[in-house]
Amino acid sequence: MLCALRKMNVRTVEVFKTNISAPIDADMVTTLLHRYFPGSRVSVDLEDCDKVLRIEGSNLAALQVIQLVCSKGYHCSMLD
Repeated sequence: MLCALRKMNVRTVEVFKTNISAPIDADMVTTLLHRYFPGSRVSVDLEDCDKVLRIEGSNLAALQVIQLVCSKGYHCSMLD
């Protein structure tokens, strides 16, 4: 049972390429992702040419992250 609980709480890191360019937009996306993935750590590197969105947390779903960010009008794809 303990093994099953540990698997459910495995922290993972997902990294995405975006077109988020302004700090206010990064804050909005960060707030949105915190709402859907409570306890996660989210950052957007506006200095990077790929405007990298990084999210670390438990039970992350990369497709859901992409859909949420795109629903706000931004491009978001897995970083190669």
